[in-house]
Amino acid sequence: MGSVLLLIVYAAMGGGMRKPGKDVMRGKIIKGIAGFYYVYVVDIGYAVDIGQINHISDNENGDVINHGMASGNAAGISHAADIDHTARHKETAGPEGDAAEVSLCSTQKTEAGRVYECKAKGIFRKDKRKPLVGDDVEMDVLDEEKHLGNITELLPRHSELIRPAVANVDQALIIFAVASPRPSFNLLDRFLIMMARQKMDCLICFNKLDMEEGQEAEKYIQIYQDCGYRTMGISAMEGRGIQELKGLLAGKTTTLAGPSGVGKSTLINCLQSDIVMETGEVSEKIARGKHTTRHVELIALGENTYILDTPGFSSLELFSLDKEQLAGYYPEFAPYEKYCKFGGCSHVAEKECGVKDAAAEGSISKMRYENYCMLYKELKEKKVRY
Repeated sequence: MGSVLLLIVYAAMGGGMRKPGKDVMRGKIIKGIAGFYYVYVVDIGYAVDIGQINHISDNENGDVINHGMASGNAAGISHAADIDHTARHKETAGPEGDAAEVSLCSTQKTEAGRVYECKAKGIFRKDKRKPLVGDDVEMDVLDEEKHLGNITELLPRHSELIRPAVANVDQALIIFAVASPRPSFNLLDRFLIMMARQKMDCLICFNKLDMEEGQEAEKYIQIYQDCGYRTMGISAMEGRGIQELKGLLAGKTTTLAGPSGVGKSTLINCLQSDIVMETGEVSEKIARGKHTTRHVELIALGENTYILDTPGFSSLELFSLDKEQLAGYYPEFAPYEKYCKFGGCSHVAEKECGVKDAAAEGSISKMRYENYCMLYKELKEKKVRY
């Protein structure tokens, strides 16, 4: 009998190779603490022993039908029910794979929605590759009962943020409250600049519309919409605007950021579906024997929809930015720069400046312009100190 390969067939994503004696699954890192990585399994997998597998499916009567050879992959298995049939089905072939008997046995279902505590292979350190929250990975299951595993492969990333250090993020949701605490627009602008430097789309969300100061939200929303940012208002407490927000998050991985006290936890509870992840199991798994320092955590909201909860921030430094670059992160300045007398105008000290005039006339937000001047001064002083 020819050599038998092991294949893990994923109901959601297709197939992948696995090593003998171990279950291989594909999942996503939702948290990392002190060298341990917690992997959320996003597929329903079926492990089968296979060399060359026949294309097998079932008809409307549930009968197994052989459609011919599918070499070394899962192309012949159309859905999970087919796998159950193959567990009791044999085909005859020769010793070279086209004439050898292939026994499709040891079929095992692997549950979706479980969290596995994993260590990463030492080869990652040698190659200077560090697993990040948000990484899609392949893992060997070491102990199914205890949900222990070993990360064997980091799958390609389509994005990587430096702060917060996360992978495969599609957009940032920046949440501020209209009151309690009052929004710091200087801090908001800093975060928008930081995300723009990492080429990340942003969605600004003003929470707590249910409070008396909620009427102020429309003014804040208009300011940032006029600058080209997607901006909306919600009340996580009342559920107002949550359905619209869910639509903007669907099918994406979103990093959630904002100061402490703005209602991030309440918002996550509004967004999270009980059927997606058993939060009790996840909390117990992550908390067991680990310290309590807050870390970035990925939470499943729906199919291919995740949100990354990050620790609250109260300040952000922009020391990696040169003062001459700052104006480029205020997109509303661009139409008025042609009216500046001097090329390379800083828009701060010059007397004849189109941007300064636009702010004075109300064509651009005076608040945003004042934030720009404060940040410009900070960056200028940074050069003197360093």
